[in-house]
Amino acid sequence: MYLTKNELEIMDVMWAAEKPLSRGELMERSVDKSWKSSSVHILLNSMLGKGAICEAGFTRCGKTCGRTYAAAVTVEEYYASTLNSTRTKPDLKKLTAEIAKQMKAGE
Repeated sequence: MYLTKNELEIMDVMWAAEKPLSRGELMERSVDKSWKSSSVHILLNSMLGKGAICEAGFTRCGKTCGRTYAAAVTVEEYYASTLNSTRTKPDLKKLTAEIAKQMKAGE
């Protein structure tokens, strides 16, 4: 599964929330977004089609009801799946060492 930069920004919000979010809640939590608010429906539909998110139910939004969405894959599942999307497979030991090195540098 390949997600665009904008889709990954939405996934980051969903992964952090750890609960289903309505479109409005998603917008409230997406403070540093690079995508336009008017395109959220397009992004959500694309992510539904890719299987990255799923419909989780409905919630009351004022006088109407709105759908809620949840991540269909964990952050670990997503990044593990990206390894299978390239022709050249990384060496697992070297990859693990590089991840550890970058995480330590980011502290």
